[in-house]
Amino acid sequence: MTHLNRAELTSRLDAIYDDVLARLSELVAIPSLAWPTADPAHVDATAAAVARMAEPLGFDTVETLRAENPDGTPGFPAVVASRPAPEGRPTVVLYAHHDVQPAGDLSQWDTPPFEATIRGDRMYGRGAADDKAGILVHLTALQLLGDELGVGVVLFIEGEEEIGSPSFRSFLETYRDKLAGNAIIVADSSNLACGKPALTTSLRGMAGIEFTVRTLSHSVHSGMYGGAVPDATLAMTRLLATLHDEDGAVAVAGLRSAPEAAAEYGDDPMGTDTVALAGTELIGRGSIASRLWHQPSITVIGIDTPNVDDSSNTLLASVRAKISIRLAPGENPADALAAVKRHLQEYVPFGAEVEFGAEESGAPWRADSSDPVIATAMEALSEGFGAEAVQMGLGGSIPFIADLVEVFPQASILVTGIEDPDTRAHSPNESLYLPDFRSAIISEALLLDRLARD
Repeated sequence: MTHLNRAELTSRLDAIYDDVLARLSELVAIPSLAWPTADPAHVDATAAAVARMAEPLGFDTVETLRAENPDGTPGFPAVVASRPAPEGRPTVVLYAHHDVQPAGDLSQWDTPPFEATIRGDRMYGRGAADDKAGILVHLTALQLLGDELGVGVVLFIEGEEEIGSPSFRSFLETYRDKLAGNAIIVADSSNLACGKPALTTSLRGMAGIEFTVRTLSHSVHSGMYGGAVPDATLAMTRLLATLHDEDGAVAVAGLRSAPEAAAEYGDDPMGTDTVALAGTELIGRGSIASRLWHQPSITVIGIDTPNVDDSSNTLLASVRAKISIRLAPGENPADALAAVKRHLQEYVPFGAEVEFGAEESGAPWRADSSDPVIATAMEALSEGFGAEAVQMGLGGSIPFIADLVEVFPQASILVTGIEDPDTRAHSPNESLYLPDFRSAIISEALLLDRLARD
């Protein structure tokens, strides 16, 4: 049997591309936030829209399903559509998510966040790239193949990834039989740069912890006690400063780094020069790729103190903070949290008290480099983009990957995506680079075709 090729698939895509963009725009227009303060009807609406878009694609079943959160409440809806594999052929699970991040400060957007706007080669809008484009990559690849699709397919479009997928593990266990496959394509990552395709083969893990520093029995007047009594803000800022050394590298004993793989990319693969202000020195040691993908990092993501407009001349009795820890591949999240707790207890100044609160974690992941499906994916990406694909790490985390590995240990996991260093996912002016969107669709169609024939 002859493999499909890029030229044929490009011709097929050209014929339906306007409709593809219209469907993506329809999804972007729905503010599908799974946040507790948001209207859940919008997440229901995107699930319904995705299910409707999947209906004409030859699935035997298209269902909207939920599972329970750990607290017993219902999770957000996911769309699961399936068609069985021909005898002797593999089944491929196609994952993406239909929920999005909040828009944030609307004044920072150049276009309405929930209105898809095309300027030049980019489509702007919240979720245009992360991850509603991933949904359309899956749907359109299947549409291009049509009756020539030679594998079984399970379409799995989740609705709560941006809040940490609280019902994900329950969902996998509840619907294990519906979701089982030989390979799982997770379309929620990035390419190395525009026009430079990449397969993500390692992810940093994630851990987070809230903690409170106390120095006083109650807050007091800074004029009466300042200079003798340590306030909690001073103690907290001194303590947070100990998490990094003078170079900005993580200074917590017990956090591990991973060996760095042979580089297939430049020293600055994610374009840090495009986000740091001119004159700002980078932090850490080693290659930038190593710092982003193979070393731990710690970020202070929240401090509860009065804002400047509401501040007063007061020594605060307690201050609460939350830190996010990115874990190198191979690190154990529980061990990492224990190391951070030991550090905070050891280095808290002035004899202040430290009280720990809520924790969260997700394991890092590294693909099995000997898996032949990886080689097949690299070939498909290279042909689909017309440029040699590379394997790269990702400094961010996809915590549910660990659940997929545990529930489906025999499945090959392929992490793909259509983001690039200029996408600005989770930030104002998120955008999708449309030429790479097209190439990603063609690449996935090529991959599905090759998996049917290899």
